[in-house]
Amino acid sequence: MTDSARVPTTPITGVYGGLLKMVMKKMVGGVPESAGVMWNNPRVFKDMMGIGRKAEKWSELDPGLGSLAGMAAAAEIGCSACLDLGYFLAHDKGLDEAKAREVPRWRTSEAFTPLERRVTEYAVAMCRLPVGVTDEMSAALLADLGAPALLELTARVGFMNMSARSNIALGIRSQEFAAACGLEPRASPDAAAPA
Repeated sequence: MTDSARVPTTPITGVYGGLLKMVMKKMVGGVPESAGVMWNNPRVFKDMMGIGRKAEKWSELDPGLGSLAGMAAAAEIGCSACLDLGYFLAHDKGLDEAKAREVPRWRTSEAFTPLERRVTEYAVAMCRLPVGVTDEMSAALLADLGAPALLELTARVGFMNMSARSNIALGIRSQEFAAACGLEPRASPDAAAPA
């Protein structure tokens, strides 16, 4: 069990559990401790993973924009596990690591294009309470991306919002997957980021 998890781990067992461990080892080099926490309710774990797998097959939104949006949502909510995994997966999928590394300080970093900033701003606004998405944000992204990609962006950020808040509530933290594969540390957030 991780030092911070609020739910104890349980052994991942059974045929499906064995397959799951094999896939996780191939994907991230080991079985995350969070999997043992989630395995306390295999049905919920499988369903959440199923949504994630289906989302990976969506194709209207540029994968780089989707990755940035997910990481921005994770950073805004404060999910170190999600942010670390997002950075690791950006590397694994051949996406721009320099941009992924800069997500925590997207407001001031020069790494992002105007479109990437609009996508990131939208993702962050979706995670605020109350939700801070404006008509202007939506109209700009509708013009940039089209309706199908904007819908996909919204769904991806919504799924990350659920995942990140669940991880935080369960006390699941980063296991430093990105560091384990030699990626440079992520940038620190801007000190004076607006709320």
